[in-house]
Amino acid sequence: MSGYRTLKSGDQLWRRSNMMKTLNTDLGRQLEAQQLGARLWRIEPGQASTRHRHKTTEELYVLLEGTGKLRVGDELLVLAPMDAVLVNPDTVRQPFNDSDADQLWLIVGAPTEQADTTSMDEELIAWMYPDDPRALPPELESQEDREVS
Repeated sequence: MSGYRTLKSGDQLWRRSNMMKTLNTDLGRQLEAQQLGARLWRIEPGQASTRHRHKTTEELYVLLEGTGKLRVGDELLVLAPMDAVLVNPDTVRQPFNDSDADQLWLIVGAPTEQADTTSMDEELIAWMYPDDPRALPPELESQEDREVS
């Protein structure tokens, strides 16, 4: 090992998330990071990431492409490409896409903590996801209602 690792874009493993089926690649895990979590999330129109919080992980959200919306606590932030937001661990947050174009986010967090819902106990899931883990923000719930009508 020479003190660094590289991961070429063509070698990144992309998959759909367990809860929201959002396309993402876990850069931190693929690069074997020990203290840092880092993912790229491609949030398609009408999709959201989970509304969640963490015990110890501080997260940096950087919007790389598209117009981004991020609800932090009760505030709704509208972001342009290259805007960044730092969110404290215990603050509830949810990025979502109510536009007509994909968004690409880089989300980096440290220190890393368990985030795989398939291996969490029910008490931690209930705290980490204060609503149903698949809950959509009001902006997308109203879009779904319009589409059904």
